[in-house]
Amino acid sequence: MTETTKPRSQDTRQSAERIAATWRPASDLPEPTPQPGWVFRWIRTSYMNAPDPRNVSTARREGWVPCLAKDHPEIDLSFDSRAASQGSNQNIEIGGLMLCKLPAEVANQRDAYFQNATKMQTESVDRNYMRENDPRMPLFSDRKSSTSFGSGR
Repeated sequence: MTETTKPRSQDTRQSAERIAATWRPASDLPEPTPQPGWVFRWIRTSYMNAPDPRNVSTARREGWVPCLAKDHPEIDLSFDSRAASQGSNQNIEIGGLMLCKLPAEVANQRDAYFQNATKMQTESVDRNYMRENDPRMPLFSDRKSSTSFGSGR
């Protein structure tokens, strides 16, 4: 029973070399593994230890669906004793925030709606501000000034 070993000259220390890792602070909330066709968001379920059912209800009516722990094993809930007792059929909730998902198509429509609303509000504020404009004392004046040195030629 003779064991064949490599000669010491063939050993390399590459496996023992450390790869320099840069430290960065841990995020407050874990990121779920991206899924094609879905957008993820953390929805507030409580504020200052008081339940916030109105916010959860609004999010549900907008189409946000709570994510189940069994669908996202990459999110560790073992530190939460309440979560461990409920098993894998529970929603993912950390610090009063619940992980929810929305179809990407609906999320794009939602974004377009809010972009349009922002544009309309901005235009309204601009029109209201410019309504006060008077030619005798313009709010914005396009001044074209030139400075010449010497004889001005």
